[in-house]
Amino acid sequence: MAIAEHMSPLVVRNRRPAGHPVAVAAPLFVLLALLAAFSGSPVAAAEDSSPVLIELTLVAGAQEKGAVCLDGSPPAYHLQRGFGSGSQSWIVFLQGGAWCGTTESCSTRKMTEHGSSKFMEPTAFEGILRDKQPQNPDFYNWNKVFVRYCDGASFSGDAEGEAEDGTKLYFRGLRIWEAVVDELMGKGMDTAKQALLAGCSAGGLSTLLHCDNFRARFPQEVSIKCLPDGGFFLDAKDLSGERFMRSVFDGVVQLQNVSKVLPKDCLAKKGPTECFFPAELIKSISTPTFIVNSEYDYWQIQNVVAPVGSYPGDTWSSCRDNIGNCSSKQMDVLHGFRWKLIHELKAAECKRDWGLFIDSCFNHCQTQFSSSWHSPTSPRLGNKTIAEAVGDWYLGRRKGAMKQIDCKYPCNPTCGIAYCLTMLSCQFGGNGSE
Repeated sequence: MAIAEHMSPLVVRNRRPAGHPVAVAAPLFVLLALLAAFSGSPVAAAEDSSPVLIELTLVAGAQEKGAVCLDGSPPAYHLQRGFGSGSQSWIVFLQGGAWCGTTESCSTRKMTEHGSSKFMEPTAFEGILRDKQPQNPDFYNWNKVFVRYCDGASFSGDAEGEAEDGTKLYFRGLRIWEAVVDELMGKGMDTAKQALLAGCSAGGLSTLLHCDNFRARFPQEVSIKCLPDGGFFLDAKDLSGERFMRSVFDGVVQLQNVSKVLPKDCLAKKGPTECFFPAELIKSISTPTFIVNSEYDYWQIQNVVAPVGSYPGDTWSSCRDNIGNCSSKQMDVLHGFRWKLIHELKAAECKRDWGLFIDSCFNHCQTQFSSSWHSPTSPRLGNKTIAEAVGDWYLGRRKGAMKQIDCKYPCNPTCGIAYCLTMLSCQFGGNGSE
């Protein structure tokens, strides 16, 4: 079963639907106008500060190691070198993009950028990968790497299969992870003074899966931490009473053989599907980790709580697309989902060096967008943007790790504009749907 990932904003596209010559330009202008209105800057300034495109780098010798995308093409990443005080600091960011847990869905996926490097394009770095200090105050001059996701199992599988057309399918996410990190070590990351492993959505799950392995590759005196964003997926019942997300993960775990990356202490007590969920993963991670997630993560509302087919007619269609349209009874269901998320984060709350930024915004992948990472429109907890909270935690600027969990929607007035800007940027700046 495949789930469409609704957001892949870092991949720049210029799609213009046939018959609609201004379909892209007009909403982008609206986006820039909104940014200008809330930042006090003219639209021209927003355009002038647009990030540059970062070219694609194919991993050298990856095919000889069997470290390949679903279609057998080499994996890839984008690298922007650090400078000044950040020249020996590194961010490795793992791309998201859902999963494929059947031969059929993986066969379809291998014909897209999420299954083949043949379809990948240059990428703009935004949010935590931005190279301008005003938009990214603590990490702007670090070496920044965006690792492309083309295996369909959160960089964790190690198996082979056969596509519907008779060609091979390569489930080699774990080998891709190893090949990419090895190559980056050879490009200077081995002398890093500090490094941060991060990722969004399925890449956020990847961050949790590989966090301790990343830590183990550096000398103990090097500061290594992890930042999963929008990747805390819940094993929750949907509206029909089925565990839709468990069925998806079960397909991925069985088809792609992900057991090698799962915690041995978890596998000794539970099955691999259960151990693939973040609630179990965080119990075994020893590396300091900062979890960014929404209590009302719109991807999970649309795919975990209310997937298509789990409710009669269109009774939930309006609510799942916009939390502002939800009835009081529907909000009770979403509040229940929030309570389960908070409950499963208890293990993280108890870890001294960990941090939390759990806001009540109807959002997803908040570290990827300047509008939600750090700007006048960013969500705030404790009067801190996500960027400020993460920076304080990583650099130790305050006593004790920041662990902020928001109140119930719609209590946080800083959520609204960031949500609108993020959705516009997603819709008109690129779409990673299958």
